[in-house]
Amino acid sequence: MRDVELRVRAGDYVAITGPSGAGKSTLLNVLGLLDTPDMGSYLVHGTETVGASERLRVTMRSELFGFVFQAFHLLAGRSARENVELGMLYGRHNAKERRHLAAEALRRVGLAERSHADPRTLSGGERQRVAIARAIAGRPKVLFCDEPTGNLDSANTENILALLDELHADGLTLVVVTHAELVAERADWRVTVVDGRVSEATTCAG
Repeated sequence: MRDVELRVRAGDYVAITGPSGAGKSTLLNVLGLLDTPDMGSYLVHGTETVGASERLRVTMRSELFGFVFQAFHLLAGRSARENVELGMLYGRHNAKERRHLAAEALRRVGLAERSHADPRTLSGGERQRVAIARAIAGRPKVLFCDEPTGNLDSANTENILALLDELHADGLTLVVVTHAELVAERADWRVTVVDGRVSEATTCAG
């Protein structure tokens, strides 16, 4: 990434678009404190994160951010609820709280009745909803999504996008990397990344 100047405000719905290899996922990883920039400044809630300790970065990630990826990253042999609970394992919640929050998140994504199912028995759309439940169970302020519909058919894509719309309407900040115009047009505004540079930030027509 080079010459990036970007501000994401609470409640925004941002799409990050651009060609393959342009740096979209790298930008997402920097924003989500998964990668550390070599120079510059990145403030999260007014706190400088460039040069911050790994302990602070981990704490901020666990308390402020949730992540959803194209690959569902669910553990086979564990129930949907257990997979959601594992996302909070290193957070501030005890075992009882994790069980409650996991059940609440699965209900939120419409999978309360599938909470005991092994991910291997779930459809692609259901697995992505479990992944979203895992990401939101700890009640993050920002949800980062990297091609969240890339492995889904059109019907499941629409269902996931509708769920993201609902989460955004409830006040969650969304930052979504996508190649798909169908996904990008749901956002409030979009950032276009080309050759590691943010070339433009535009308001979406929808």
